[in-house]
Amino acid sequence: MKTLRLLICLLLLLASSSARAARVDTLVIASASMQRSYRAAVVVPASYAKNKKARYPVLYLLHGAYGHFADWTSKTPDKTLLHRLADQYNLLIVTPEGETFSFYLDSPVNPASQFETYITQDVLGKIDQTYRTVARKEGRVISGLSMGGHGALYLSGRHPELFAAAGSMSGALDLSITNRKLNPSEARQRQSLFNPILGPETPAPSVYSANSVVNMADKLLANELPLIIDCGVDDFLIDINREVHRRLVYNRTPHDYIERPGAHTWEYWQNALPYQVLFFQKVLEAGGVAVK
Repeated sequence: MKTLRLLICLLLLLASSSARAARVDTLVIASASMQRSYRAAVVVPASYAKNKKARYPVLYLLHGAYGHFADWTSKTPDKTLLHRLADQYNLLIVTPEGETFSFYLDSPVNPASQFETYITQDVLGKIDQTYRTVARKEGRVISGLSMGGHGALYLSGRHPELFAAAGSMSGALDLSITNRKLNPSEARQRQSLFNPILGPETPAPSVYSANSVVNMADKLLANELPLIIDCGVDDFLIDINREVHRRLVYNRTPHDYIERPGAHTWEYWQNALPYQVLFFQKVLEAGGVAVK
């Protein structure tokens, strides 16, 4: 009988814990420019259902190359990471689709790859229509890993009116191959991936340069958005992250820059994300939009 009572108490405790946990919604969001729909995951904190008068800030969290919208909820070693962060900080976390190699740009050569417009218009609009959000820049922050790190800094850099802060984890912050130490095989592979969204680099290097975050230092300075950049010392992208940091220091753009042991792995990004969310929470609190 004593064992039975303990079992019942344990089950009730687990049920109570589950009831307080964040949920994950999946939305279908249409793209007017690409004339198709994509899915997005939305991690909704448990407090959202109870605190019906509050409007919630949103973290837009972008995936990397070769990935899809569900990566952040399925590939971290701890599958509850986003749930816990959403509950801890009372914010919505949205992981939209960016396809395998869009770099979150509006491609000048491919009408079927218009992800700058998709994220900044379609996704933001759908989220604000569907949930009780702080539907202005003070209530939105954005970050991402690798390709998504580039996307977060690129989109916030070009649309500072939409976001309060931005971050990058292991960001692929330079689209050009001219500054990369690549062997001929690696160079051909990169060209095969970038050509469909930017065209060949050889006759049009300015297109690559204009769309690379590494060349946006003056724009990031002028926007005055809080920035956090994070990269592992064993990551193959560490050199370009250090170069972006160097340029931001040179032109005196305020930003947080972090290096720690780690490579281009989910273990690294799982460790990095809580630091970024804490950084964003301070921005949201300063803007008066954090939900207590």
